Amino acid sequence: MTTLKFTPNDVLVQAQETPNPFALKFIVNHPIKSKGRATFYSAEECEELPLASDLLHIKGVKQVYFFENTITLTHDGSLDQSALEKNSVEVIKTRLPIHDADFRIPDEKAYLTLNDRSHLSPELLKIEEILDRSIRPGLQADGGDIELMELKENELKIMYMGACGGCPSAMMGTLDAIQNILRHELNNQELIVCPI
Repeated sequence: MTTLKFTPNDVLVQAQETPNPFALKFIVNHPIKSKGRATFYSAEECEELPLASDLLHIKGVKQVYFFENTITLTHDGSLDQSALEKNSVEVIKTRLPIHDADFRIPDEKAYLTLNDRSHLSPELLKIEEILDRSIRPGLQADGGDIELMELKENELKIMYMGACGGCPSAMMGTLDAIQNILRHELNNQELIVCPI
């Protein structure tokens, strides 16, 4: 039997809308993921994590994204927002007391390698620094993130995470802003940013 670290009454949850109409962000007063981030698409892939698994069992939830003390749910719109919010808060309050924020996922090593930027070229290091300073804080505030996948010549492939994945504004305005900021700061008007 798992011992409770605290009670459900000790869990404070604040729901926030995101720019993605099909994503809700929840900020809690306890850590969700102490290091790194994690994305889950099915309850089966996270059976050992009742918090993630039970959130994915809520009708319409397609993705669960954990980062620091936030949870972002991407959904298909089949449940009205107030019902989705109510069901999600109930799961968070009851599962968080037994949740281990220090959990690791199979691709955790890849993520930790990404955070160790010593192997990156000077150009990629500069791009990461620009993203950390001017792009990521806004995306993370909206329940999302961005990850560099590859830079070949003047084509930078990125992957949106959390609420940014599938968000109409991420694919249009945000993508243009990212590309323009990087072009300006790198002094490279030929750079093309492509989401995968």
